[in-house]
Amino acid sequence: MHRYSWPIAALLCLTLGLAPALAATPSQETPAATQAELARRIETLIDAPRFEGADWGMEIVSLDSGHTLYAHQPERLLEPASTAKLFTAALVLEKLGANGHTSTRLLARGPIVRSRLRGPLVLYGMGDPTLDTGDSTDWADRLATQLANHGIHRVDGDLIADDTYFQGPPIGAGWEVGDLLGAFAVPAAALSVQENAAWLAITPGTAAGDAAEVVLDPPFAIPDMSSRVLTTAAGSAPDINLYRAPGSDTLYAFGSVPTGTATMRYHLAMTDPARVAGELLREAMARHGVVLHGRVQVMHWPQEDAAYLAGAVELGKVDSPAYGTILERGLKRSQNLYLQNLLQLAGVQARAQAIADGTAPDGFLGSSAWGLRALGALLEEIGIAPTQVRLTEGSGLSRQNLVTASALVRLLQYMATRPYAATLRNDLPVAGVDGSLIARMRGTPAEGDVHAKTGSMTGVSALAGYVTSAGGEHLAFAAIVNHDVPPEGATSPSRTLDAIAELLATYRGRP
Repeated sequence: MHRYSWPIAALLCLTLGLAPALAATPSQETPAATQAELARRIETLIDAPRFEGADWGMEIVSLDSGHTLYAHQPERLLEPASTAKLFTAALVLEKLGANGHTSTRLLARGPIVRSRLRGPLVLYGMGDPTLDTGDSTDWADRLATQLANHGIHRVDGDLIADDTYFQGPPIGAGWEVGDLLGAFAVPAAALSVQENAAWLAITPGTAAGDAAEVVLDPPFAIPDMSSRVLTTAAGSAPDINLYRAPGSDTLYAFGSVPTGTATMRYHLAMTDPARVAGELLREAMARHGVVLHGRVQVMHWPQEDAAYLAGAVELGKVDSPAYGTILERGLKRSQNLYLQNLLQLAGVQARAQAIADGTAPDGFLGSSAWGLRALGALLEEIGIAPTQVRLTEGSGLSRQNLVTASALVRLLQYMATRPYAATLRNDLPVAGVDGSLIARMRGTPAEGDVHAKTGSMTGVSALAGYVTSAGGEHLAFAAIVNHDVPPEGATSPSRTLDAIAELLATYRGRP
C-alpha cells in the first residue's frame, strides 16, 4: 500500500524527508524439522522485546492436508492494510471474471451537420483505472482519431467529462483526511487518467533569496497553486511543506530549498481526474484538427446524466485491459486505485443484477457499497463469518477495516481450489523477484518461493499468501502485526514477517 505517516498534522499537509532503511540479518539456524520447533522459532520472533505492546495474529495451514501448523490469536480482529486486497481479488475473479473489461466512451449528443457536431461531446468514463498508463498512453489520440474518422472537425457544444458511472464519493469509506494529498490515496473515479496522480517538481533558484521554481505536471491536475518556497544558502536543510485543505482546489507549497540541490519531486493526488482527462482529450482533438468551440465541463455524482445521455451516439471508445490484467498490476504494486475501482466495477454489476432480479434493497447504496454487499455474499458462500471480516473499501487503506488471520487463510485456501488458482498465485508479489516483494527475502530460500500480498501502514504490517516448504508441503499463511511502535533503531516489522516466511520455506517437517 505504501502509506506513510507525515509529521504535519493539519488536515492534508505533507512534509517529506528521508528515513533510514532498517534491515536485519536472516537467521542462519538449521531449518526447523518439527512443528514444535517451527512454533518455537516463530514465537521467539514475535515475542521479541521490540514488539512489546504490539498485537499479532497468525495462522499457517497446509493446503495438502488442511492441518494447522501454527496459530497465534488467529481469531483476533486486526487492521489488515493491503492484505485486504485479497478479498477484492476474490470478488473480481469470482464475479467479474479475469477476461472481462470495461471501456471509456466518446458520445455525441446532437446532430452532425457538415462536419460539425451541434451539441455536446461526452467523454464517458466507465471505471478503467489504467487510462494513460502502459499501452494506453495514446488513448486521447485514439479517441480524437475516431472522432475525425466520423468526419467531425468542429464541436459547437462543450466537451463534458463525465464520471457518474460510479455512484457515491470517490474517496473510500474510512480513508483518513491526512492521506488524501498523496498519490496512494487518489480519488477512485470512473473517469481516471494517469492513475489520478501528478508530479510536483521543486527546483531551487540560483541564489539565496530567490523564489524556487515549482512546476506541476500535468499543469491542470491541481487547478490553483500558491508557492512560497524560497532558495536558501547551500548546505542548509531543505524544508518543503505541502498543504491542500479538504475539498479545496488550491495547493500551498511553502518552506525552503538550498541552492545546488537537485530537483525534488513529489507524487500527489489530482483533485479532479475527470477534468484532467477532458483537457487531455481537448489537446488531442486540436492535434487531429477537431476544433472545440465550447468549454471542458465536468459531471460528477450526484449529478444526473440520464437526460442528456438519452439518444447519445457512440463515436469512439477505448477498451481497458482485461480485469485479470488490472488485478495483477494492482496486486503486484499494491495499487490502491486499481483495487478500489475494481470493487466499484463489481458493485455496478451487482446493482444491475439485483435490479434485474427484483432483489435490490430499498434506499441508496453507492457502487462501493454494492461491491462490498456482493463480497459479503461471497464470503458467506466460502464459510467466512461476518464477525471475521469487516471491510469498508477495497484497497486496505481504511483503518476501519478489520479481519482475522484465520479469515485470510480460509480465503487463500478457497482460492487455491478454484480454476484461477495458479493465475492468482502468479499475480501476487514474489519474494525477491517482483512487485512489492522485489527487494525482500533476496538470497534466502524464500526467494522465488513465497507468493504473498504485503500490507503496510503506520503501526501495521502484514503478509499473507502461499509458500512451498522444503518438505514439499504447500502452505497458506497470514501474519499481521498491529499497534507496533518500534523503539529507535529497531528492525522493520517487515523484516520479522520475512523471517517467518523464510522459516516456512525451509521447514522440513510434515504433519
